[in-house]
Amino acid sequence: MGIDAAAGSGPAPLRAPGIVLGIGLGGFVDGILLHQLLRWHHMLSSTDDDAIGIRYYDPATTSGLEMNTVWDGVFHTVCWLAVLVGLALLHSRVTRRRRRVWGSRVLWGWVLVGWGVFNLVEGVLDHHLLGIHHVRDGPHRLWWDLGFLALGALLVVAGYLLQRGGRAVDLGGGGSR
Repeated sequence: MGIDAAAGSGPAPLRAPGIVLGIGLGGFVDGILLHQLLRWHHMLSSTDDDAIGIRYYDPATTSGLEMNTVWDGVFHTVCWLAVLVGLALLHSRVTRRRRRVWGSRVLWGWVLVGWGVFNLVEGVLDHHLLGIHHVRDGPHRLWWDLGFLALGALLVVAGYLLQRGGRAVDLGGGGSR
């Protein structure tokens, strides 16, 4: 069979790998861009006023930066594992026509959905429920956090619409989902 459901119902062999890849890639964008390049936050930043009582590690100090770097590494490890699982799922579905799969709007739509899911889960859980790891500290912190959630929702909607308009990809008759 190997039919790809474009509208989100029935067998969808690219849905799971796309979403898992998107979660991992979204985490990498957050971790590499916001944690490392812009240094807006780290995994344990904002714990001075968090909701769960984690000790504060000031990233402006050497010991605080070391602890935040360790937890950033844990965060990146989870992202890396998500990308590996997504690639393994995708590989398990591809026996022929790899070019058509990698160029599929369905796959990239689901990747965007996964990225948006990452933003929504990470934003609600860390920023709002736990009160840690805000996008950017300062007087407009809430707006940065809300913008992160809005970007997540936009990615989910855009990805869903992109995959919905994609064409089915014959994955070679393996019958996998």
